[in-house]
Amino acid sequence: MSVKPNIVFVLGGPGAGKGTQCEKIVERFHFVHLSAGDLLRQERSKKNSQYRETIEQHIQQGKIVPVEITCSLLENAMNEDGGCKFLIDGFPRNQDNLDGWNRTMADKVNLKFVLFFECAQETCIKRCLKRGAAGSGRSDDNEESLKKRIVTYVTETMPIIEHYKKQDLVKSVDASRAPDEVFEDVSKLFEDIQDGKLI
Repeated sequence: MSVKPNIVFVLGGPGAGKGTQCEKIVERFHFVHLSAGDLLRQERSKKNSQYRETIEQHIQQGKIVPVEITCSLLENAMNEDGGCKFLIDGFPRNQDNLDGWNRTMADKVNLKFVLFFECAQETCIKRCLKRGAAGSGRSDDNEESLKKRIVTYVTETMPIIEHYKKQDLVKSVDASRAPDEVFEDVSKLFEDIQDGKLI
């Protein structure tokens, strides 16, 4: 990566609507969407992957995959794409992720802000169970894994949000509303990037 790409981290609890909003951002603002979870799931499905078993064990237990694996997959995906605007969805999820990112990737990118989708746990759980019932194909869209994921999110990801809030990098959006309403607020943030206000 010769020119540093612009990065927006996208965080929020399971079912907060990160994937849905990222699709809309990609469509309107032409960012490339990199989902840490999707990259891990893709890697897990490769029969010859050295990381396959480790990823599977962590996902099934609702735990966070070791940061070296996630950073490596994210960097490879950015290099392969060659673009200059990326949404990194579902990362960094804990202090280990943050430390690993700062060690290996922070100097290679421009972090614009952290997009944080705030949503009540009850709403998030309902959305995930509905997604699972509709055949999402995700092994962690069930009540048992969800409870573990939410505990992990509250205890490990929320401190990361607080860390970035202290740096005035967090842009919070109420994600409990309908997707189009949420996107109205999201759009304003990305229009600011395009207008140069956040650069």
